[in-house]
Order: sequence, then C-alpha cells, then structure tokens
Amino acid sequence: MRYLLIVFVMLFITGCSKISKENYDKIDVGMTYPQVIDLLGQANHCDSLIGMSDCTWGDEKRYIKIKFVADKVMLMHSKGLE
Repeated sequence: MRYLLIVFVMLFITGCSKISKENYDKIDVGMTYPQVIDLLGQANHCDSLIGMSDCTWGDEKRYIKIKFVADKVMLMHSKGLE
C-alpha cells in the first residue's frame, strides 16, 4: 500500500508540472518576463547582468532555459521535455 501511495504522489507531481513541452511551445520571442512567469511560474534560478537575464525552470535533467534582454525573450532551449 505504501508503494502505491508513493507512485500516485510521483505521478501527481509530474502531471502538474508547468515544465512541459506544451508550455515550452507557447513561449515566443518577444514575450515579456511577466508573461513567462504566468506560464511557467517562478524560475528556479536567474542570473542577471546589464539588462540581460538567464533564467532556468527545472533541474539538470529536465529544464527550460530562457535568455531575456530588456525583460523580453530572446533565446530559449529545453532538455528532457517529452
């Protein structure tokens, strides 16, 4: 019973993740930072320097990374999305 509960919780967490191929496909060059936050939630990590930010949602195995210039999407890539 305990293992069944663990499997159910893992499936529930995975199913609710905003880090998905569907959400990645909704991101467009020119979107603002607040629009991306509405779609993906808060980033796990952001580095900023002189009007540019590199933000990551997820971890090393499964992530969406976006480069913002003047708070607008310029480049993006992902890994591990199905």
